[in-house]
Formats: sequence, structure tokens, C-alpha cells
Amino acid sequence: MSDVTNPYYVTTPIYYVNDAPHIGHAYTTITADAIARWNRLLGRDVHFLTGTDEHGLKVQRAAEENNCSPIEWADRTVVRFQDAWNQLQISNDDFIRTSEERHYAAVQKLLQACYDNGDVDLQTYEGLYCVSCEAYFSEADLDNGNCPIHGRPVEHVTEENYFFKLSRYEQPLKDWYAAHPDFVQPATKRNEALGFINQGLQDFSISRTSIDWGIPLPWDPGHVTYVWFDALTNYITAAGYVDNPQEFESRWPAIHLIGKDILRFHCVYWPAMLMSAGLAPPERVHVHGFLLVGGEKMSKTRLNQIAPADLVEDFGVDGVRHHFLHDQTFGPDGDFSHEGMTARYNADLANNLGNLLSRVTTVVTSKCGGVGPPANPDSPLAEIVEEEYKKIADGWARIAPSEALDATWKIIRETNAYLENAEPWKSEPGPAVDAVLGDALEILRIVSILASPAVPNACSEIRRRIGLDADHTQQRLPDSIKWGQYPVGLPVLKGDPLFPRFK
Repeated sequence: MSDVTNPYYVTTPIYYVNDAPHIGHAYTTITADAIARWNRLLGRDVHFLTGTDEHGLKVQRAAEENNCSPIEWADRTVVRFQDAWNQLQISNDDFIRTSEERHYAAVQKLLQACYDNGDVDLQTYEGLYCVSCEAYFSEADLDNGNCPIHGRPVEHVTEENYFFKLSRYEQPLKDWYAAHPDFVQPATKRNEALGFINQGLQDFSISRTSIDWGIPLPWDPGHVTYVWFDALTNYITAAGYVDNPQEFESRWPAIHLIGKDILRFHCVYWPAMLMSAGLAPPERVHVHGFLLVGGEKMSKTRLNQIAPADLVEDFGVDGVRHHFLHDQTFGPDGDFSHEGMTARYNADLANNLGNLLSRVTTVVTSKCGGVGPPANPDSPLAEIVEEEYKKIADGWARIAPSEALDATWKIIRETNAYLENAEPWKSEPGPAVDAVLGDALEILRIVSILASPAVPNACSEIRRRIGLDADHTQQRLPDSIKWGQYPVGLPVLKGDPLFPRFK
């Protein structure tokens, strides 16, 4: 487990402004948000970054189609992501746009460092280009002549470009992977990145002359920076690479969360670029699979994109967050369905967490005069909390939210079973009933902390109903979940169902 005294810098990919936010974007962003929230509970200095990629050919073309300038188009469309993340209560510390001045400065500084190191030269390039990917492909890469990622036709492009000498970094990258076996996770994706390196690395284009929407090369302003050199640099821009060197030294390197379609750029190109500039590669890159709908990758052509707002309307913010964190295991491809989401909502949120809160507050109101009794110091639930906390902490540390939530919900299920066995609602008020209900209230207090990275609204409401300050963000682990901290004599409130069950 990482040292909690060290800063924790976690990032999502930056998303293209001419895309509409869909649940694939939400999946990565919710995961990063939960990881950030967990590490804040540990007391770490967390910096959580997301943002938008606003340069490149496809943005310029979209602007032309909409009779506006690229920056006007970017300003118009970036709000879709900002609004979506606000709705999902994403707690990012920074939102970067690659059209910002600070980013221009960082890209030019990184480019100049690579150029000064002799890793950039001018070449004429001819190849097959996918506008959606902003990437070149060989004939062998194509799927029936189409881009293997987007299924769209590629364009034949001939252009004089500056190239980054990726081939010089084949052995340094192999050495880095050997010295850092956890650099790319899971292992299958690490092997995929190594396989790409072992095939032999080709230099790649880093500039364009055919477009003007982008960041000029510092030594040749007639060339505009190609999207991947531009986009990837956002991670160090936001870490203070130009404007705050002291902060950058403390914050960098980052932990990146990405989808598998951009593995090559983050796990091969990006560390090589950083090495060239004399900077450390990222700490780790965690790669997840595609989020499938009915077994197919989401795409506009298949008309199966799902907006996060639509799901929030049906399931609420916490329902959406819990589903993606629990049911979409980070790493392999996941398959989304409304049926699966409904089943998870009913099982975990309505039947377990919501039911626990409802039955405890109801019985405390009827048997204890609405005042919470203390927990039993020798409660069997205390041992369960201690045992499951180790699994919870390990799951979040490894970016395995589904495992962390499994362990969290085991505490909830065991508490419901404890109540079922004791049946305090059938007993006369007295010490025995107080002990059982005190234990359950203590569990609710502890769960309001442990579950908060996934379901922050519910955890705030739980705390309010059992008489605590609703703000769970000021709690610090592991001290805050030590048994027996629920104060004596707090007012306990009944209320509407926390998660109304879907019929």
C-alpha cells in the first residue's frame, strides 16, 4: 500500500469536446473520483484532474461545419462535460482545457526539451490516417479497410511533419518495464504494451501544416503540434510543469486511468516523451476495457450511446455511481444493461443499505425514544469491521472498486443478519435492545465513511438521520472507523426510504 504521506495525483483521459459525454466517459471519471475521495479520507494531499482535448483536425472540421471558430466550438461544447461531471458530483480539483494559455506554455516547453535532446527531426510522411483516432495505421492494422477502433474509413495523407524518434526509446522502455513490473495494470495490458514495444518502435509524427488549430512548434511556428503530443502533456501542465516547478516536483508522477483504446499512447509514447525531456514516466497506468451495451462497443454509428443524465434521472446519482463502481470490474470489458443496473440497485442499495437505515431508525424511535444508545464494546460486529476494512483499503489501493465495495457491503449484510437474529423490534425496551441498536448505529456511522467514495449523498443522509454532522469528507481513516465512536444520546430520525425499490 502506498505511503499516505505522499501526494496522490490521479487523472482521467481528457475527452474530445466534439463528443457528447456517454457512460463510457462516466465510467472512467466516476472511478477516478471514487479513488480520489478514498485517498482524501486517508488524509492524503490529493489532486484529481480531468478535462477536455480541444485541438486537432476533427475539432477544426466540426467548427467549420457549424460555421464558427474552433475556440467558439470548444467553448460551446465543453460545458456538456462540465455539466455531466457536476451532475455526477465528480470532485475534480482541476479541469484542464488544452486551449488554455498554461497548456500552450507546457506543450512548447516539453517539445523544446525533446528537440534540444536531438529526438525530433523533419520528415515527409505518407500513411493512412483516422481523424477520429487522430492516429496513423498500417494496412495490416485495418479492419476491412476501416479504422479498427471506430470502423470508419481512413484517409490517405502525405505531409511534411516533424517526427519524434520513438525508436531511440525501445530499450529504455524495456528497461523501465523490467524495473517497474506494476507500471501498467492489469498484467494483460502490461503484456500488450510490451508486445507493441517488442515488435519494434517506429518514429511518430508530432506536427501538422494542414491545420492551424493547435499549438505552434516553438522552433518552427509554421507547424502545429499533433494531437497526441499536445493532449498527453495536459497531465504535466496541471501538475505545475511551467507555472509552479515546486508543486510539480511534489505532485508528479501521476496515476492515469484510461481505456484500452489509448493504451499505446499512454504506455509507450508518453513515457518515451517524458524520458526524452528528462522527466519521470507516470507512476502507474491503470487500463480498463470497453463498456459494452448488448455485447457491442458504444458508438454513434450503432446508436447505442447512453447519456449519464438519463441514468441519473432513473437511478439517482448514487445509484449510477454504485453500479459502475461495483458491476463494471476495472480491467476487462464490461457489459451494461438497465436490467443489471436495476438488479444491483435493488439488491445493494434498497434491500441492504436502505433497509438497514430504515429498520434501525424505526426501532430506535419506537424502543429508545428516538435517542441513539452506545455500541457494545464487545460486539461481534467490531471484528467484522476490522477484518473487512483490510480488504476495503486494499481494493481501493489497487484500483479495484468492485472488491472494495464487496467488502463494504459484507459489513452491511452481516449487520442486517445480526438484527434479524436479535429481532429487537419484538423485544421490550431495555439494555439488551439498546446494545443491539447501539451496535447497528455504530455500523451506520462506519459505513457512512467507508461507502462515501461510491455513494456520497446516501452517506451524508445516513449521518444526518443518526444525529451526526452530514459532512463525511472530514473523517480520516483508519482512526475514524475504530469501534465505539458513536456518541451517546444523539437524536435519531426516521425518514423516507433512502433508496426506493424498483418494482
